[in-house]
Amino acid sequence: MKLCLKLFIAAALPLLLLACGTMAPPRPPSLDLPTPPKDFRAVRKGDHVILTWSVPDRTTDRQIIHRVGLTEICRGVEPELAKCGTPVAQAKPESLATKSSPEKSSTAQKSPQKSPAKKSAEKTTASYTDTLPDSSLTNNPSTTVTYAIEVLNEDGHGAGLSNQVRVPTIRTLPPPQDFAAKVTSRGIDLIWTNDVSAKAAKSQSASGVNYAYRICRRQEGSQDSVLVANIPAGGAPSITLTDSNFEWEKTYYYRAETVTVIAQPGKPELSVDGADTPEVKVFADDVFPPAVPAGLQAVFSGTGQQPFVDLIWAPVTDMDLDGYDVYRREEGTPVAKISQQLVKTPAYRDENVAPGKTYFYSVSAVDLRGNESARSEETSERIP
Repeated sequence: MKLCLKLFIAAALPLLLLACGTMAPPRPPSLDLPTPPKDFRAVRKGDHVILTWSVPDRTTDRQIIHRVGLTEICRGVEPELAKCGTPVAQAKPESLATKSSPEKSSTAQKSPQKSPAKKSAEKTTASYTDTLPDSSLTNNPSTTVTYAIEVLNEDGHGAGLSNQVRVPTIRTLPPPQDFAAKVTSRGIDLIWTNDVSAKAAKSQSASGVNYAYRICRRQEGSQDSVLVANIPAGGAPSITLTDSNFEWEKTYYYRAETVTVIAQPGKPELSVDGADTPEVKVFADDVFPPAVPAGLQAVFSGTGQQPFVDLIWAPVTDMDLDGYDVYRREEGTPVAKISQQLVKTPAYRDENVAPGKTYFYSVSAVDLRGNESARSEETSERIP
C-alpha cells in the first residue's frame, strides 16, 4: 500500500509543477521615494522668489504615489548645491499653492491617482514663495543664490534634489511713486514720479546696471495681465504714458514696477523685476466727442435742372468715428439737422432748396458711442 502511494505522488508531482508554472524571483519592496522634479523654476519679484514645480506622481521605481510628505526648500550661495543641508523651509503638502492642468485647482496632498492616458492632462504643479533675507542682497550684479527642492515621502525620505536654478541677488528699486491713471480723449493716461536716479544713487548700484519701468494691465474679471509698455527710466521728474490699446466701457487695473536691467558681457541682458505698485482701477468711460469737422464748403448747382447744394469737408480721423450730422439754417431762423441718418462720408447733397434764399450750413462728427462734437464753422450759399 505504501509503495503504491509513493508511486502516485511521484507521478503527480511533475503535473503540479507544470500547472503552477515557474515562480519568478520576489520583487524588493518599494522605498516609496518620490522622483525628483526636473522642471523646477524660480522667478524673482522684488525680495520674493516664486518657486514652481510639478508634483511627483511616481516613485523612483515607477510606482504610483498616492500621498507625498514635506517638500524641503533649499537655498545656498554655492553655484551648485551638493545637498539640501538645512532647508530654509519645509512646506506641508496642504500649504502649497497648487493647480492642475488644464486650470483645475487642487492641493499637493490631494494629487489624484492618474491613469497613463490622463497623466499629462492632469499634471499637478505646486508653488512656494521664499523671501530673500536682506543680508543676502547686494549691489553687485554678478552675485546669485541657488535654489532647489527635495520632495520627501511620508516617512521623511527623499531621492535627492530637483534641478537647480540660480537667481540674481542684486537689490531692486521700490516701485514708482504716485502712480495714477486718468481717462482722457486720447486714451488712459498713466502718470508717476520719475525718481529712479535718486533711488539708484542711494542704493549705490554698480556700473552695467540700468533701470526701466514696466507697466501692465488686466481687465476686470481676469487674472491675466498684458504688457502696456517697457520704457527706460530717467529724464523728466514726472512721466506720462498714454495707453490707447484697450476697449472703451470696460474696467481695467493697472500696475507698475521698476525693473533692474543687468548688462552681461557676451550674453543677453538680464532683467530682475521689482515689487509692484498697488493696482489702480479705471473705468474707461468714453464721454469724449470726436474732433470738430473742418474745411466745410458749399457749392450750388442747378442751372437747367433741379437746384441743389453740394457740401464737402475734411474727414475726421478719430478711430471710433461713426459718421456726421449735417445742419442748416436760413437767415433769422434756428439751426436744424437736415440729415436723416449719419452721413458716412465727408460729403452731402442738399436738394431741398428754393431760389432766392441763402442757406447756412454746419457739420458735426459722431462716434460709435453717440458722442457728438461741436458743430463746424458755418458756410453759406445763395440760390439764384
